[in-house]
Amino acid sequence: MNRPSLLFLAGLLAGCPVAGDDDDASDDDDSVGGNAEVRIETSLGSFDVEVYEDASPSSAANFLAYVDAGFYDGGDGEGATVFHRVIEDFVAQGGGFTVGGSMKVTEDAIVNEAIDSGLSNVRGTLAMARTSDPDSATSQFYVNLVDNLFLDPGGNSVEGYAVFAVVVDGMDVVDTIGAVPTDGGDAPLTPVEIEAVERL
Repeated sequence: MNRPSLLFLAGLLAGCPVAGDDDDASDDDDSVGGNAEVRIETSLGSFDVEVYEDASPSSAANFLAYVDAGFYDGGDGEGATVFHRVIEDFVAQGGGFTVGGSMKVTEDAIVNEAIDSGLSNVRGTLAMARTSDPDSATSQFYVNLVDNLFLDPGGNSVEGYAVFAVVVDGMDVVDTIGAVPTDGGDAPLTPVEIEAVERL
């Protein structure tokens, strides 16, 4: 566990390019219970997520604001983002860099609510990427490819990493993303572009 956790944290600190089958985390929440659902279409296929507006209101609102603004798919006119860091059997991280490698300008950072939400970084969940500052998350998120409980509060950090959504359909696509060939910096050799993001 030391290697991926250190790589993950190092990548987030540098700000550089760093979920199951239907029987995993997605099955625990068959009913969205009023929570928003979002479809993320990538160059490798699409997957749907339920956004935990109830348990992680700040992180959920932050993510949905970026969705509505066209930030992730380039609808804002500033270019589509990519999954810029992929570590097999760990995470697929995206939502901050364009295909050309430029970091997009974001809104202000949000407060980390990992402790308050009580949600865990299990396979299939989405969580906010951040630096060593617990309250530094902006647009970047990651999908847990396996159970990464050491990213919960009290693991690698007291505050942990805030989970805000879960894959409810298309985890096979996420697994495909998680298995793409990467370079020495964990960046996919062929860009995995986020082509469209929309509420369902």
